Amino acid sequence: MAQTPHPEADWWRQAVVYQIYPRSFADSDGDGIGNIAGVTAKVPYLKALGVDAVWLSPFYPSALADGGYDVDDYRDVDPKLGTLADFDEMSAKLHEAGIRLIVDIVPNHSSDRHVWFQEALAADPGSPARDRYIFRNGLGPNGDQPPSDWVSHFGGSAWTRVPDGQWYLHLFAPEQPDFDWSNPEVRDDFRKTLRFWSDRGVDGFRVDVAHGLAKDLAEPLRSMPVIPELDIQVDGTNPLFDRDDVHTIFEEWREVFNEYSPPRAAVAEAWVPTTRRALYARPTELGQAFNFDLLREDWDAEGFRKSITENLAESAASGASSTWVLSNHDVIRHPSRYALPTGLGREGLDEWLLSDGLDPLPDHAAGLRRATASTLLLLALPGSMYLYQGEELGLREVPDIPRDQLADPIWLRTGHQLKGRDGCRVPLPWTVARDAAGGSSFGFGSGGAHLPQPDWFGQFSVEAEEVDPDSVLALYRTALRLRRELQTTETLEFETSVPTDVLSFRRPGGWLVITNFGTTPVPLPSGEVLVASGPLADGQLPGETTAWIRE
Repeated sequence: MAQTPHPEADWWRQAVVYQIYPRSFADSDGDGIGNIAGVTAKVPYLKALGVDAVWLSPFYPSALADGGYDVDDYRDVDPKLGTLADFDEMSAKLHEAGIRLIVDIVPNHSSDRHVWFQEALAADPGSPARDRYIFRNGLGPNGDQPPSDWVSHFGGSAWTRVPDGQWYLHLFAPEQPDFDWSNPEVRDDFRKTLRFWSDRGVDGFRVDVAHGLAKDLAEPLRSMPVIPELDIQVDGTNPLFDRDDVHTIFEEWREVFNEYSPPRAAVAEAWVPTTRRALYARPTELGQAFNFDLLREDWDAEGFRKSITENLAESAASGASSTWVLSNHDVIRHPSRYALPTGLGREGLDEWLLSDGLDPLPDHAAGLRRATASTLLLLALPGSMYLYQGEELGLREVPDIPRDQLADPIWLRTGHQLKGRDGCRVPLPWTVARDAAGGSSFGFGSGGAHLPQPDWFGQFSVEAEEVDPDSVLALYRTALRLRRELQTTETLEFETSVPTDVLSFRRPGGWLVITNFGTTPVPLPSGEVLVASGPLADGQLPGETTAWIRE
């Protein structure tokens, strides 16, 4: 007899998910680091914002070699952030507010402080303890050359030598040794971790580096001297990324997710070609995969139209729903990206960061107009929207953090050639002023903030924006309320008789969305304006503005 689907099994398909980077969200104990209790204290704020779920970036015990993505223990809370009891209280408060909880799972690598890796270091070459990771003998007469030419995402070799002469693989920092996912013990232990958090009421998982778990470790190791980014061959045979055999792992995970009612949800962080992303999102695997296309797209109507069209087609083919992302903990915040000249590309953005945000000079007003217009556009699309903490305040990147206060391993590993991601991880501003109640931070915590907040943060604080009906926060709250009221089936119909710099589509239920990517005003369609990203006048939609209209 077929099992009746849980009525809430598909809650994630059109959810708005708010990413919390816990160390930078809210600090309840004054040590300068955000914590679990800080999240709990802000649940009323999250409820008022109107999000459907919270995605909590890593909160596990960690030395913070990579912002918490170096995990010491997958089934505990970092003592600096709280306890399992604090986690349970946070989870309960979120659920009481009608907000679901997604947690980060980091399966490609552990930290070098993980009990398994410590056992591996103490064990002999070829031992079962070392077989959980990827240890190899070096090349050359004395084995003093790395086993292959593979490189780390953070710069330098992906191999580090241990005292007995062997080398271990780390595709990220040396403090993040990669697991060997061909080892049944590794696979079994992660299924245990998925059940541990699911049993505590976690509703879903964001899977870090989902495309990197399966590796071709046959000797001799194949050459790959550069990280291919998205230029990976599409036949599933790359030595390290997006291999076909990774999908057997996620099929096993789906069996675990389906043990629960409703089934636990999951979303893959998979930096793969668009044609391969749907594989991770199949209902037999994770169910959803991040669409990062717009993180690399300029403010351009045709680019947005192409991305939307391709991703809706992809999700329909896989049975998943689309995901829409403009900012997260790894990229420059989109109000700053859109404030810069088009065509800079990734290298240009890296150079802009190295100039402390001075070359080229950003047009912050244009960046904010474009950011809010693009967000309002994406919130109207079918599928789920992932928001990054602070974007609802219009926060932009902090590009001028003093060099001696940068914490991202990218800064050190590249010999100070790349600044890294600290600029989007600066703790949130909650109050207008740095005062006695907020210590040296803008209300983040009584003991300051682990990354310095610039003086201009106060004007973007929650306190400032909550009393301003024209603030970005007010816009997000209105848009999220309307989205919940208006969303129906996951379809849309593009308007074709519009100028080339205008994107417009209709959604079921009689509402129309129009975005003017240009600078010249265009006539507004007839109907009731439900919300707009900027002021309207004389029946015109200004440039760099989005409006939702009930026809």
